[in-house]
Amino acid sequence: MAFDTTGFEQVDSGRYIPIANHGLIGDLRTTALVGTNGTIDWYCCPRFDAPSVFGSILDAERGGSFELAAEVATRTRQFYFPDTNVLITRFFAADGVAEIQDFMPVVDDSREAARHRLIRRVVCVRGTLPFRARIAPRFGYGTEAHTTHLEGHTAVFRSPSLTLALTATTPLETDGRDVWSNFKLREGGSNVFALDQIGDDAPPRACPRAEAQEQAEATVRFWRHWLARSRYHGRWREMVNRSALVLKLLTYAPTGAIVAAPTTSLPEQIGGERNWDYRYVWVRDAAFCVYAMLRLGFTSEAEAFMGFISERGILRGTGETGPLQIMYGIDGRADLPEYELPHLEGYLGSAPVRVGNAATGQLQLDIYGALIDSIYLYDKWGQPISSDRWDEVGAVVDWLCEHWDQPDEGVWETRAGRRNFVYSRLMCWVALERAMRMANRRGLPADLTRWRESRDAIYRQIMRRGWSAERRAFVQGLDDHVLDASLLMMPMAKFISPTDPKWLSTLDALGVDLVSDSLVYRYDPAASPDGLHGPEGTFSICSFWYVEALARAGRLEEARLAFEKMLTYANHLGLFAEEIGPTGEQLGNFPQAFTHLSLISAAFNLDRALG
Repeated sequence: MAFDTTGFEQVDSGRYIPIANHGLIGDLRTTALVGTNGTIDWYCCPRFDAPSVFGSILDAERGGSFELAAEVATRTRQFYFPDTNVLITRFFAADGVAEIQDFMPVVDDSREAARHRLIRRVVCVRGTLPFRARIAPRFGYGTEAHTTHLEGHTAVFRSPSLTLALTATTPLETDGRDVWSNFKLREGGSNVFALDQIGDDAPPRACPRAEAQEQAEATVRFWRHWLARSRYHGRWREMVNRSALVLKLLTYAPTGAIVAAPTTSLPEQIGGERNWDYRYVWVRDAAFCVYAMLRLGFTSEAEAFMGFISERGILRGTGETGPLQIMYGIDGRADLPEYELPHLEGYLGSAPVRVGNAATGQLQLDIYGALIDSIYLYDKWGQPISSDRWDEVGAVVDWLCEHWDQPDEGVWETRAGRRNFVYSRLMCWVALERAMRMANRRGLPADLTRWRESRDAIYRQIMRRGWSAERRAFVQGLDDHVLDASLLMMPMAKFISPTDPKWLSTLDALGVDLVSDSLVYRYDPAASPDGLHGPEGTFSICSFWYVEALARAGRLEEARLAFEKMLTYANHLGLFAEEIGPTGEQLGNFPQAFTHLSLISAAFNLDRALG
């Protein structure tokens, strides 16, 4: 099936490369996007949710960038140093071959970590190549003026909120705002550019060639040592490893928080308004990440997220919509006001550019199931939760017994008012069922009679009012007839057998209504208005859910073919955005944790089913 994708004028000025033409580097505190053209066009410092320093992916003129490329016509190829997050961009020209090695050292020393050092190492491997570099920071999303002081091979950029120092092994020039350098490298030659955050009193620190080489080797060791802990050795090891490395990059080490994506406002539809800020901790996304990490054997990441939940009192919330809100800042803050940046044109003219997220005020009951399921899995595969955490879980489940039967905005964060979504009921059932399992397995105190009554009431309601005899399928809302891909979670949540006749009929109906050659739409906005204008692309997490649902239903050949097709939509590095557009382009914030965690789950379960 394909929905209408017309109605918006696509603005392509030639100043933007495709979203998929990027790689990601980071230091577990922030990240940078590096284009296949050698330009860093997204970088927030000093952390994921800080204002951008380089933001040309959202405005080619006003966003700021760090350009580094050959001065002659070249072909480029980009890849990761195997099993790491060290990115290499190669330039092939008539007279030579060179490469840029981009990475951010990951260090334990808090003083070193505060530098957020970004290193760009240019190496000529054959022949001779001329290069150009232009460093044009635009602080505060391009709203803050800055000064530039140049002394020899060092430039200091000062703005009211942030000071950065650029050191190079080649001479620099400046016009008082930007800095540039033109140089030629011969075979075996190299140059280094290092960008650091510095304090007002801290002097810049050079990064000689030898030091850059040492830090590159140390960064490679860090990532390889981390990845070696993975327990997955199946058919799709390379893709699973890359997805695990992405999820680790999206972890904020100081708190254990996991962001949904490192970007804001990359559009779900070119020219449309579905542009959101994803640099925060969605309870749902992060909880599913815990599941994926535990599957692979990364228990310390799960433990760190549980620490985030515990130390910031997430389960003890007392908001208007209940104990939990759907997302938090990476430091645990609850207030994430949404506002627009009208001076930025947006990627390919896709305005508005948004910072913050107004969805924090929504009621999404499914998050309780996602979080308590992750706590249950951590208690089972990681460490038994403490008595204090169990008291908090019990209080949340007691609250849910009183509030599960009410409308909410749902998993897709619709902005058309609250409805009785079946998926929300499903995940409330999960919350109660998993809490009961924990209580029974460990002999923990709980009002099991009350919990069981609520759990069974949810089950009966879904079976009675969430099933459409007309559609022969479970549907999006109670007493409804519209389908929704979130219901692919029903067998994965163990609500229903994957071979139950009702589920198999639902799977067939979803295949007809929402699946387009392995790509899966969340729902049809025309049949189920969501309060926003325009259509959207297929949602990649749903496509991987579909693979897993097929596998669990025993349709292994279909599942494997759908999975292999989905892998062809990854970019050249194995990265996925949130959505896939009508011609196979990646859309939405990039890369997306939700997509990569569902890839891991689908690969794990499909591999096991194939034997």
